[in-house]
Amino acid sequence: MAHFNYLAPELQAELKKTAEAIVAPGKGILAADESEGTIGKRFATIGIENTEENRRLYRQLLFSSKPELANHISGVILFHETVYQKDDSGKTFVKLLEEKNIIPGIKVDTGVVDLQGTNGEVTTQGLDNLTKRCIQYRKDGCRFAKWRCTLKISDKTPSQLAILENANVLARYASCCQQGGLVPIVEPEVLPDGDHCVERCQKVTEKVLAAVYKALSDHNVYLEGTLLKPNMVTSGANAAKKSTPQENALATVTALQRNVPPAMPGVVFLSGGQSEEEASVNLNAINQLQAKKPWALTFSFGRALQASVIKAWAGKKENVELAQQELMKRAQANSNASLGKYVGGSAGSAAGETLFVANHTY
Repeated sequence: MAHFNYLAPELQAELKKTAEAIVAPGKGILAADESEGTIGKRFATIGIENTEENRRLYRQLLFSSKPELANHISGVILFHETVYQKDDSGKTFVKLLEEKNIIPGIKVDTGVVDLQGTNGEVTTQGLDNLTKRCIQYRKDGCRFAKWRCTLKISDKTPSQLAILENANVLARYASCCQQGGLVPIVEPEVLPDGDHCVERCQKVTEKVLAAVYKALSDHNVYLEGTLLKPNMVTSGANAAKKSTPQENALATVTALQRNVPPAMPGVVFLSGGQSEEEASVNLNAINQLQAKKPWALTFSFGRALQASVIKAWAGKKENVELAQQELMKRAQANSNASLGKYVGGSAGSAAGETLFVANHTY
């Protein structure tokens, strides 16, 4: 008979409460955890320099939006640098978010590395000293964490090695987070790259999720104190025939039903290179689908909440308010979509633009 020690009951209760607050009805996550390199690529599209000050100004724009933002956004994922930055008045961004009743989170992985002997597959690193780092982030005000693993669909991938290795890494990460007092968001992303059909994506997503939840069980992770951040199941970005939002919804929910325990409180989908509008429409279809859905089904979007914001801001002080209005518009759209009440077309200035990046890294 397997024997192991559970987390302390008080810690379990705290993790569960935080996880449930993040997926409260009509709320989701703003992923603002772009690394310095990734935010630099975004800044390049509007022609501004990638300096610490510009990164601070941009994140300040996001986090100093009107208090109503908290009606739609429950949590924000931060990058390490951002946790320790301050607004113009000298208040830390963590404090700024807390005062708005928005939960601060932190990206804790350190990026992907090649998995030797595979066909270009990867795993994610950052386990060294992770529990220690989580304890420190918890002291500094963060209450949840994120770790992204990626798997690619092709004729030869994902391999069994890549599926098992990434599942194991995600489980070890989740265990370290919970020991450190943070709710782990488990993110196994099946990338949209490729010309595969929606059925192929569904099957791969099912195998990946099955492996992830087996590993979480093996590592004694407390499921009520976790969240899942998967891809939506769609046809590949280069597919000859694009699946409809309704087909995506059925394939996505079926994959979840077959592999995700109902003890897990919520699914916060990633946008995975969909345009702002596509991401909202697909999320809406998922929530409109009549099916068994024992978890909250909401969003943790980065590009699909920020594309119009960056475009409207353009690095100019006089555009801050306009950019904040764009953020509010997309946050409201996705809030509605998470309730199955989104009416398509309440678009921002970049809502229809493709956000797909091949082999996307953070």
